[in-house]
Amino acid sequence: MEKLYTKDEIVAKANEIAMMIANTEEVEFYKRAEAQINENSKVRENIASLKSLQKQAVNFQQYGKEKAMNIIEGKIDKIQTEIDEVPIVQEFKQSQMDVNDLLQLVSSAIANGVTDEIMRATGGDVTRGETGSYIKNTTYDKL
Repeated sequence: MEKLYTKDEIVAKANEIAMMIANTEEVEFYKRAEAQINENSKVRENIASLKSLQKQAVNFQQYGKEKAMNIIEGKIDKIQTEIDEVPIVQEFKQSQMDVNDLLQLVSSAIANGVTDEIMRATGGDVTRGETGSYIKNTTYDKL
């Protein structure tokens, strides 16, 4: 009989995997890029301005001041473009996508692995995506 795992054992293994992910090249690059952005005074100033303008836009929207809101949104777009044009910001955004891709890959591997193992354990057909109980309770002649 196969070993049955407890939730605590699974969570412990998940924490181990989280530590492994946190110590990948992708995450290291992400942390370095974030630090460089925080050290860049021009980017910091633009981000502060952006946050202030976003608050103003919310206020204008709440009070129905559409013309003022449109002007603020134009300024927001201009500052966002300036921020996005900084090479380290582009690298940071790419590193965010890389880390997210890694997390998606791990998540999909776990989900697919669990599903496939359930199918195998019940005598199912992984290639058809059917568990053993489905196969036993269905005759293909009827289909």
